[in-house]
Amino acid sequence: MSSPYPENQTSIREFILLGFVNMTQGKTFLIVLFLSMYTICFLGNSLIITVAVLNPSLHTPMYFFLGNLSFLDICYISVTVPKMLADLWVQSPGISFMGCAAQMYFLISLAGAEGFLLASMALDRYFAICRLLVYARLMNKWTCFQLAAISWICGFLNSSLHTALTFRLSFCISNGISHFFCDIPPLLSISCSDTTINEVALFTVGVLVGFSPFLFTLVSYSLILHAVLSNQQKGQRHKAISTCVSHVTVVIMFYGSGIFTYFRPTSSYSLEKDQLVGVLYNVITPTLNPIIYSLRNKDVKMAMWKLIMKEHSLLQCRSSRNN
Repeated sequence: MSSPYPENQTSIREFILLGFVNMTQGKTFLIVLFLSMYTICFLGNSLIITVAVLNPSLHTPMYFFLGNLSFLDICYISVTVPKMLADLWVQSPGISFMGCAAQMYFLISLAGAEGFLLASMALDRYFAICRLLVYARLMNKWTCFQLAAISWICGFLNSSLHTALTFRLSFCISNGISHFFCDIPPLLSISCSDTTINEVALFTVGVLVGFSPFLFTLVSYSLILHAVLSNQQKGQRHKAISTCVSHVTVVIMFYGSGIFTYFRPTSSYSLEKDQLVGVLYNVITPTLNPIIYSLRNKDVKMAMWKLIMKEHSLLQCRSSRNN
């Protein structure tokens, strides 16, 4: 049977990101905002990685996972924000077919990996607080390495499936993507192929890769809160509750925006709403992660201070030698 669509339906070699095309005011503000948040995210996460690697006292499962999360967040925000800044600054909303596929592949890979990493971190905190006697035996180096490896592998396998299914489609309706980065829902909305398989895969795999770690993370923190409220003293209880609530807030922001984006039919796609949600889980969450998970932590602050003082002493020694 002949196709009802034109023969040149696969001739699209470039997509146009329409997120900022019609914006006439506020571009300078957005450039400053996105650049500031990108800088904070990059420097904050880089500092956490450096401190966690150089300070032996932070060679623990908790900071191993935080180091992975920090590296992931640097990669995650770098997938979209530089292109967004270029679109705003030089008015170049075009992205090649392969560039769009690569951007979507890494975006979904890193988002999936982050979900599993957050679940691994919740499991680590559960064992550290609720199963302290067996914590060292259960959360050894090999276990931590396996959990981190599984997180990264699941993220990339999940993305490989969705990227392959999405870019096998034909795009003959339009080459304009109603977003400021390449993502599954806006691409499905401009395809002239049957997207039923894509939507079923998006929902089914999304439950396994996205919703399951989300529930696991919430259950883990619920058990932690129950243990803290039952056993800790008032001062320790307040600190533990504050930590858990801040962690759960980041988890809900990350998963809530992801669920809103991927767990609904493409017919309900809205440029304005999805732009706001896209900024939330692509820019705001990676920027908040180092602040909430690490920079508020007393051990990290102490390690940073020791590192700064050590570098200051080395500089003084070099200066005195030169003189």
